[in-house]
Amino acid sequence: MYPIEELAALRNPMPEPGSVTPEDCYDDACEQVVEQRKKDVLHLEGASDGLEVDPLLLALEDLKARKEAVDAQIRQLLAYGREFHGSRPYGLEDLARHAGYSTSGVRTAYGETEIRQVAAQIGREPNRPRRDTAAGGR
Repeated sequence: MYPIEELAALRNPMPEPGSVTPEDCYDDACEQVVEQRKKDVLHLEGASDGLEVDPLLLALEDLKARKEAVDAQIRQLLAYGREFHGSRPYGLEDLARHAGYSTSGVRTAYGETEIRQVAAQIGREPNRPRRDTAAGGR
């Protein structure tokens, strides 16, 4: 069995010296990590006992869910940048570089689903009609 404290340490790494700005906040940052580790231990213990799931597998499922949520947010931001932003959409190259996608990947990363989600979130329709509805199933 994996000690839950070790899993919490892996999920909440201590900041590297020199990585905190301003530098005099380094000790505070370390204290915050220690507190987050304590909360993480309690969460993992409670959830793994209640669900009778190995804490490591629970931690992996949690990170997978977070990753999927972040991927969905990236797709929504790409849709916003291309379909809703200002009078001109963001360029594919800029979006691709900052999102870690290829240029063609930005084109296919989002579809009608994400456009509808963005419209609902911000309360307005896209700036321009969609030319390509082939990705509409997303």
